[in-house]
Amino acid sequence: MDMLENLESLQFDYGIPEEDRFWLYLQGRSRGLMIEACAHASFFCKVLHNLRELLPKNKSSSSLSSESFDVTEKADLKVGIIGGGHLGKQLAHTLLQLVPIPAASLRISTRRPETLGKLSTVFKSSDSTRLKLLLNHTNILRPQYHCVEDLDKIWGANKEITAALQDPVILRATCPYSPNGGVILNIKWLEGVIYAALNVCTASNVDCRQALKLLNQLFLSVHFKDCRKHEDSCPKFQLPHVVSKSYVKNLLHRRPFPWFDLTAVQLRETPFSQYHSTNTVLQDHLTYLYCDSFGISPNKEEQPVDLMGSPSQ
Repeated sequence: MDMLENLESLQFDYGIPEEDRFWLYLQGRSRGLMIEACAHASFFCKVLHNLRELLPKNKSSSSLSSESFDVTEKADLKVGIIGGGHLGKQLAHTLLQLVPIPAASLRISTRRPETLGKLSTVFKSSDSTRLKLLLNHTNILRPQYHCVEDLDKIWGANKEITAALQDPVILRATCPYSPNGGVILNIKWLEGVIYAALNVCTASNVDCRQALKLLNQLFLSVHFKDCRKHEDSCPKFQLPHVVSKSYVKNLLHRRPFPWFDLTAVQLRETPFSQYHSTNTVLQDHLTYLYCDSFGISPNKEEQPVDLMGSPSQ
């Protein structure tokens, strides 16, 4: 038992003058932003991991050439974190425990390796010039967050981030469509995740039809229980949902999709934006997928059902 755990004089806000206590909401906002960032990074890594698991399973499909996949490329997903400060360390712990990413596949670039503690085993020295070259492209996702003034006090203060992300209330608040918690994610980020998955398919020389099949397996495999009765009404990605109608007319279905500029995807309207923005059924299914990837349901009443045999999270 920790005798000092609830000692008032050791609390963060002890000694702050009454007239300055208004600014304490910034502490909750900072923690909420950190939890959301770690949750969304974990989800993105889970999506990439599951897509990599699906790709070899589709190698034998007649719609794919024998050179579509390099079966020797079966290494674990590799992740690099730039900076080993408070956020970088929390992100590393989250990815190691919740994705999970093997320690050997995680690298942290920092100029202060002595601050990493137990994470020093995954430290790799920073090379600013090389980092600039690596990031000089458009294949980057940039989540943007909006904070409301009345921040809900659900983020807690003492839990480790990994523990917080196992709390159903907190985890549901990180859902891309959720306004709970007062920290709201720009939904264009989720759109970028979907186009990023298509870019992975393109890089693996997967043709358009097979890529759409993989996209449906990856993002729309978790359903409501009622979907068993009304499966035909479930959303399903089609070509016009991801590329323009004019492009569809000239698209050779046995060719891969074009390479999508993820920066443009997150800044402009796309065919998926139009399909997604008013499709509440699709939004509900993506919400189920997000929560299921962390092992919870979006609400207490209903559990998600896997109808397509998606890879384990």
